[in-house]
Amino acid sequence: MNIAVLGSGGREHALVWKLQQSMKADTVYVLSGNGGTANNVAIDISDFDAVKAFCKDMSVSLVIVGPEVPLTEGIVDAFANTGIMVFGPDKRAAVLEGSKIQSKIFMKKHGVATADFHAFSGGDDPGKLISEYKGNVVVKFDGLAAGKGVYVCHSEDEAHTAIRDIQSKYGSEAEYLIEAKLQGQEVSIIGVTDGRSINCLLPSQDHKAAYDGDKGPNTGGMGAYCPAPVATEAILNTIDETIILPTLNGIEAEGFNYKGVIYFGIMLTEDGPMLLEYNVRFGDPETEVILPALKSDLLELILTCFDGRLGETELEFYDGYYVDVVLTSGGYPGAYEKNKAISGLENLSESTLCFHAGTYRKGDSILTSGGRVINIVCHSKELKEAVYTCYREIEKISFDKMAFRTDIAHKGLNT
Repeated sequence: MNIAVLGSGGREHALVWKLQQSMKADTVYVLSGNGGTANNVAIDISDFDAVKAFCKDMSVSLVIVGPEVPLTEGIVDAFANTGIMVFGPDKRAAVLEGSKIQSKIFMKKHGVATADFHAFSGGDDPGKLISEYKGNVVVKFDGLAAGKGVYVCHSEDEAHTAIRDIQSKYGSEAEYLIEAKLQGQEVSIIGVTDGRSINCLLPSQDHKAAYDGDKGPNTGGMGAYCPAPVATEAILNTIDETIILPTLNGIEAEGFNYKGVIYFGIMLTEDGPMLLEYNVRFGDPETEVILPALKSDLLELILTCFDGRLGETELEFYDGYYVDVVLTSGGYPGAYEKNKAISGLENLSESTLCFHAGTYRKGDSILTSGGRVINIVCHSKELKEAVYTCYREIEKISFDKMAFRTDIAHKGLNT
């Protein structure tokens, strides 16, 4: 079976790496890939006609969509009559990620545990609400923002600054929502669904803030680890009852065509788990740890969504812990420089996984091309050892202005 993976980040590199382990996989093409992937094809993945033409020419049977934009733009609908399977939700279902407001409306309608929210736009005055909460709110841009549209505020000034920032980036009429700030640890639950059943991978914990101690602006993710010890069996059972099952019931009730991945970003509060957001695709950098931890065949798992066998499938996982530290360009998530030569990758241990994100090849060299550059992933029976090994391996790598957090998985060590 020939497969096309759409995207160019660390998530897509991890997907390709895992898919190539399947006996059913022949050629895995990557549109457009990065410096760490092979079979790269330079096609605009938002040009659905070009993607379809390529898939037909190369006898591709399955398309796996990495990023959210093609899904929210309706790539599943575009392939509906081609005979080519596309792993992802249709355009109607992709609104669960594409619109923060519509997503919260869905949660409330179908009884999913989540914080109360208020939607605003343009000339609306949120001052009274912000004052009531004394500025302890979360402000979210309604649309897609590559992980950077969420502002966790600690004062009224910060909340108003967040709104001004949204309006400066997306226009004065931009829609946004405000909700009470929840307290607790976050956990990511990512599952494969056919719209009726779901099979969840190991719980992981992402680190979104740019700097140690969860300080600084939100990024697309500075690292992750799994399994997250804070997600005990009792907590996972509660998440299943109050978040996952109501979501599945809602998907079925709405008549969504959903054969793909659903990501639950969850806050573990004193009042129980609360859903922060959905993603309608694999998370990044969570994918870089949950796929190495998955012992089962990923391609086989995906195919069960199309032939009605997902509900009969049980997943197997490797023992131990997986830790991913993301190496970024200096200045990320703000302005950063590109085209920096990366050295030391050849010195990594054979057991260390290196998933490229913002890189490209030039001759025999690997250079930077994005904010998040490289994911270094290590595994050990003990979380402490996996963390130690990961940072020891990072010492072998360098590029100009390379940056990373030094406290990935420390919450897990203290749980």
